[in-house]
Amino acid sequence: MNNVAVLSNDSRFTSFAYNKKIIRFKTSPKLEKYTRVLEWDNGYIVVMAVYNGVETEEYIDLIPILENLCIDPQEFLKNIREVCIRYD
Repeated sequence: MNNVAVLSNDSRFTSFAYNKKIIRFKTSPKLEKYTRVLEWDNGYIVVMAVYNGVETEEYIDLIPILENLCIDPQEFLKNIREVCIRYD
């Protein structure tokens, strides 16, 4: 089993993909792209992101997003060991 999730964005949405499931949530229209993951802590992601040409640290908490989608965060996140950024 692959233990790597993928973070990306397009237009005004961020996507978090793992195990054939893709979770999309609205983000700032000023977000250009994510550049690197600094930390993954079981649902909490610290990433570097570019907004209007300026790179800054950003924090994403997936727990409330998953709960709002009626997805059990503990079950969904339990096997994820790493998050990478990928734009296909």
